[in-house]
Amino acid sequence: MPVTEKHIVRCRYFFYGEVQGVGFRYRAKYAAELLDLTGWVENQWDGSVIAEVQGPKEMVLRWIPTITAGSHWIHIERMEHRELPLRPDESGFRVRG
Repeated sequence: MPVTEKHIVRCRYFFYGEVQGVGFRYRAKYAAELLDLTGWVENQWDGSVIAEVQGPKEMVLRWIPTITAGSHWIHIERMEHRELPLRPDESGFRVRG
């Protein structure tokens, strides 16, 4: 079945725990590229990480397990997310900050 805009989602995620200084942002970028997602990821001043990710819903749902798979250093203690309007002009996934 072809992917239509109604199957595409954009979510903002807030990650708390051991998520800075452990390669989280670069694993997030690698996972996004592997799953063909767009967006960005950025460290925050309080030790948390914020990310926006966009793509087919099933791939967005696979993104977080792909980030943490095989990592002994990343420990997400709490996570929040919300859906956002799509950004059809976005291409690629980047690490910010």
